[in-house]
Amino acid sequence: MSAIGAIFRRELTGYFVTPVAYVFLVIFLALMGALTFYFGGFYERGQADLGPFFGLHPWLYAFLVPALAMRLWAEERDTGTIELLLTLPVTTAQAVIGKFLAAWVFVLFALVLTAPMWWTVNYLGEPDNGVILAAYIGSAFMAGGFLAIGSFVSALTRSQVVAFVIGFVLCFLFLMAGYPLVLDAFRGWAPQGVVDAISALSFQAHFESIRRGVLELRDLIYFFGLIVFFLFANVTVIEMKKGE
Repeated sequence: MSAIGAIFRRELTGYFVTPVAYVFLVIFLALMGALTFYFGGFYERGQADLGPFFGLHPWLYAFLVPALAMRLWAEERDTGTIELLLTLPVTTAQAVIGKFLAAWVFVLFALVLTAPMWWTVNYLGEPDNGVILAAYIGSAFMAGGFLAIGSFVSALTRSQVVAFVIGFVLCFLFLMAGYPLVLDAFRGWAPQGVVDAISALSFQAHFESIRRGVLELRDLIYFFGLIVFFLFANVTVIEMKKGE
């Protein structure tokens, strides 16, 4: 745990000594506010809830989180610092977990900065704060899922641009897995069980359940399992590419 903590502190501090953190925060908060008020019709709906606000989270995460995650390992490999990192008294798994947790905490910090939206809706009406809290929890787990995918993709290449593009595509596919855009590609030839399994991988479907205020164990297990799987894949890729 001390090794993970050291990597965590190193990475988290690194975000705030470069413009990356501030650019991400500004873009995230600006897009979230603008899209909620202007495209989500926050005031025009006349309802005291954060439906339009949370409805945007999957789409913003699918674009912005890969942009944040692309540097996690691609930058280390490109600059050669990954060799130095892995010569420290830490295992590959500890390094992966530490870097992931630092990035996740940073994204959660950005999410916490959206709290004025919660205060605003309470000022304007009497929302169900239990539902809003559940949606925030779901959003936090969903961000972790996107981040785990982005971290895995970042370990595959030295190019941050390539890591971003592939990460975005993969996150988009997971987001759209329950929609006809993806399912129609399998319905013509795959068994119905395979189609149903692909549909069950949809981020959107699991987040929508939580966003309605229903914190089901299966949804939390889905996000937790996804994070664990991609972190394990991340460790495997780094171990395979040692010395390259």
